[in-house]
Amino acid sequence: METFRQRLRFGTTKEDVKLRKRKSLLYTKEVNAPIRTVAAFSVIFRVVNCFLVQSSFVPDEYWHVTYGHLTWEWKEGIRGFTYPLFFAVIYKILHWINCDYIWIPRLLQALLSAFADVKFFFLMRTLEDRNIAKWTFFCHMCSWFTWFLCTRTLTNSVEATITCLALSYFPLPASKTHSSKKYLSLVALAIIVRPTALIVWLPLLAYHFWQCKNKLRLFVHDYIPIGVSAVVISTTIDCIFYEKWIFVQFNFLKINVFHNVAELYGTHPWHWYLTQGFPVVIGPHLPFFFHGCFLAFRRYRVLLVAITWTIGVYSLLPHKEFRFIYPVLPFCLIFCGKFLLQLMWRRAAACGLLAVNLLIALYTGLIHQRGALDVMSHVRALCHNVSEPDVLFLMPCHSTPYYSHIHCPLKMSFLECPPDLGQAGHVDEADRFYDDPLLWLRTSFPHTQSRPSHLVLFDVLEKEISIFLQDNNYKKTTDIFHTHFPEGRLGGRIFMYEKH
Repeated sequence: METFRQRLRFGTTKEDVKLRKRKSLLYTKEVNAPIRTVAAFSVIFRVVNCFLVQSSFVPDEYWHVTYGHLTWEWKEGIRGFTYPLFFAVIYKILHWINCDYIWIPRLLQALLSAFADVKFFFLMRTLEDRNIAKWTFFCHMCSWFTWFLCTRTLTNSVEATITCLALSYFPLPASKTHSSKKYLSLVALAIIVRPTALIVWLPLLAYHFWQCKNKLRLFVHDYIPIGVSAVVISTTIDCIFYEKWIFVQFNFLKINVFHNVAELYGTHPWHWYLTQGFPVVIGPHLPFFFHGCFLAFRRYRVLLVAITWTIGVYSLLPHKEFRFIYPVLPFCLIFCGKFLLQLMWRRAAACGLLAVNLLIALYTGLIHQRGALDVMSHVRALCHNVSEPDVLFLMPCHSTPYYSHIHCPLKMSFLECPPDLGQAGHVDEADRFYDDPLLWLRTSFPHTQSRPSHLVLFDVLEKEISIFLQDNNYKKTTDIFHTHFPEGRLGGRIFMYEKH
């Protein structure tokens, strides 16, 4: 009778309370176990990923973040200091403790990517059952393009990583971890790092606003405060370091879109992303993605709209690159995981998917275009082995990293190539050099004592300047493999010559 009265009065007994606590502890252990396992695996995987990517991709990964020279973008004020400031602080701390390590920026990027991997997995755990989450995580981790790009110090890489983090808090259907303030803050950060992040998020922001029941509250309490704070903080940082009033995001839009400066770096037909860009980025996952779209169209149509919108907008721009659409790759892999689980022979398909991605990842990370980084170790050795070295890079501008991979006061120079923005007396030094290399060398260095002690060049240039090399007693000291696919001014090997 007493037990029955206790149940009526309190709704439970002491034994029930103990049982609930025991169940809660068991649930916590069950949840924490996979968190620790996935986190440990992701960190180890991305650190290994970092060290197995030893190739160059585009100049921006060294010249826009871990730079040692201010290019024309900084002089025109189209690059923000917020992202580079993070690495500058780390380098300053390393300087104080008398420690120097070139891989630090890449390792930090790898750890950030590992965190995004973990959040991606547990987002899928909240959206789908455990099996779908595992297969989607598998697709994400074996993506060759993610492997190739995620640990690089590119604004596109951090934009994609932050986008993946923001997605884990976005109010997708059936999501249990959504938080407007968290995802909007991350979206604002992505836009600060790279203004084009707004392209990816515009349809998702519109979807959230349309689905929200209290639109006024969302706009007044979330959109405006977070947006204004992001603009104020990033503008303040940029004004401090530029030492003048400046709005980088507007300058970025003005130079790249209104002045069409991006076209100077190459143009492609409108269908390039459909016929080349997207198939390369998603790689062997492409058939899985197409089939997954049919299976999960209704559930994740907002993500499919975001993918289509992003590719469509970038297709309208004349200058196109693979890395521009990288931020939507995690969206695509959600559809791949959904389809992979439906296959009767999914384990065989998964093994094939892993094998093909692994081959591409290892080739592009360890072999293709690695000479641009390898040669810098030889240049860095001059800091200790040669008295007063003077290195001249006779290559297409920004072909190699600069002081970000040297870390010593070595005298270096390269062929400049700023775009024509209407300035008086504009000269593209690189074009002028390649028009007549011998004339440029003789004009630029009329006296023997003024000529650099070392020259770094691609093999395709060697014959054209062979007379200059012989007359000035330059000897080849280094011969480095660069790529199996030389193109134009970019050769298959890199040579370093030393004056004797």
